Amino acid sequence: MNQNQPMIKRNLYTLFGASFLIFLICCKQSEKKNITVNNEESIELDFDAVLNENTFNSVINGREAKLFWIKSEEIAVAFTNYGARIVGLWVPDKNGKMTDVVVGFDTAEGFKNSTEPYFGATIGRVGNRIANGKFSLEGKTYTVPVNNGKNSLHGGTKGFQDVIWEVAQPNDQTLVFTYVSPDMEEGFPGTLTTRVTYAVTTDQEIVMEYEATTDKTTVVNLTNHAFFNLNGEDGGTILNHKVQIYADEYTPVDAGLIPTGKLESVEGTPFDFTASHTIGERIGMKNIQLENGGGYDHNFVLNGTQKNGLNHVAIIIGNKSGIVMDVVSEEPGVQFYSGNFMEGKNTFKSGAKDEYRTAFALETQHFPDAPNQPNFPSIVLKHGETYHTISKYKFSIHQ
Repeated sequence: MNQNQPMIKRNLYTLFGASFLIFLICCKQSEKKNITVNNEESIELDFDAVLNENTFNSVINGREAKLFWIKSEEIAVAFTNYGARIVGLWVPDKNGKMTDVVVGFDTAEGFKNSTEPYFGATIGRVGNRIANGKFSLEGKTYTVPVNNGKNSLHGGTKGFQDVIWEVAQPNDQTLVFTYVSPDMEEGFPGTLTTRVTYAVTTDQEIVMEYEATTDKTTVVNLTNHAFFNLNGEDGGTILNHKVQIYADEYTPVDAGLIPTGKLESVEGTPFDFTASHTIGERIGMKNIQLENGGGYDHNFVLNGTQKNGLNHVAIIIGNKSGIVMDVVSEEPGVQFYSGNFMEGKNTFKSGAKDEYRTAFALETQHFPDAPNQPNFPSIVLKHGETYHTISKYKFSIHQ
């Protein structure tokens, strides 16, 4: 046997291995650059350059937090299973530039360590506020953690935003998050099994579908707390965004942002978005409700205007990007929040800070403090029933 044969074999194996590795890398990169605008112009979006899973992933609460993507031809969304949350959402602007319209961080630890715990998160068990952290159910009083003044907010101290969810990805367009919340977690009765499905469509739309079941009577109000800036994560103030909300009434609040129980007309108030207004147009007006909220941080009562079989919630337009976000939902209300508590203490993946009013939220929901407000739509879920609701956020360009 030729004495050089072992060396030749080793060199061939090395060459083959290196070639195969290069092949895999090239395939991976090519798979991540397939966004198309209006089915005409192909635009490259290098996902690895935007978010790198090797640096994003980490261990939180003893479990692995990972990065996931879903994408169609015209939209791409990054998620993490830490809080089942949106990390970023890319759609084309009026110039065809892929624009990230949801603020977030480039590491899972960034979300964990943020002074704002709800960026992009799935919210539960009960979104919004419960007065004094107490409610009664079937003759029994329950106490849940107080974490917002003297009230409970978004499920308590350790809500759904602070847990690692199980993940399934049946295809490139869909992610399914599942979390089993044990009986009396954060003071809520019943073992609650929650499944949230996020999917993108070829119509530049993200669909959010929520399902939950319980083994004993409990309360549930699920939503997503994405913070949007339709001019981009580094797009600056959102005060020049135009907003239309399909609501003739809203729920006024006290100084602790707990609803008074009344439904009041928006007519003649800074809360009248039945026609389009910029966010900043009336936000500085002298108004006790704006003072209580520090701006807009109120539940709007949807008026039942239908679009594609769902309640038409709102249309928002980014003044610089021309990006339009059109929201529909099965929910009866929406919390419009104008970024009043953003303080510039956190740095987003783009390098921008979370400065005052540089993002807004539109949380489709049942009304705040519903367990203590008999006139509000009920959020009670009983054993044998299934909680189910859908919201859709569609993106387009302003014509």
